[in-house]
Amino acid sequence: MLTKIKKKIQSLLKAEAAIANRIGLTPNHLSIAGVLLGVLSGIFYWLAGINRLDPVKGQSYLFGAVVFLLSSGFFDALDGVLARLYKKTSIRGGFLDSLLDRYVDAAVYSGIMLGGLCDLPWGLLALIGSLLTSYARARSEAENVPMETVGIFERAERIITIAAASLLNLFGID
Repeated sequence: MLTKIKKKIQSLLKAEAAIANRIGLTPNHLSIAGVLLGVLSGIFYWLAGINRLDPVKGQSYLFGAVVFLLSSGFFDALDGVLARLYKKTSIRGGFLDSLLDRYVDAAVYSGIMLGGLCDLPWGLLALIGSLLTSYARARSEAENVPMETVGIFERAERIITIAAASLLNLFGID
């Protein structure tokens, strides 16, 4: 779904990519920043869950988890724009980016599950679905099957959904 507006989003990130390039950051630097923020998001989801009986602490951690998750997604989008804009794309970089995305997915879903913020079967189903969707896309690309306009609930949509559900929870809407 979001693939259709991907080009618009990427054009909006050109200024940030120019700044990143000017200060000497590479796409790999941005990928690593994104994974660190994603892991922090997972940790904060876990802390939100184990502190949910204390509304202030629990909600503070939940808000932090959302901020880290969205920041991770921002860096994940920015690394690709930087790579394409400044001709820094590489097979190794694309592989690293894809691999680190899976680690972020695992960290976030694990934090949500370990914190008890969702029922374990649903959390496992979401994690497995996320990993298999990404695997299917990577495999199709390896087989030269175009998938640019095909995809249900791609990574960006999953991040936005998790963030939105978390924010709704902050406002008392389960």
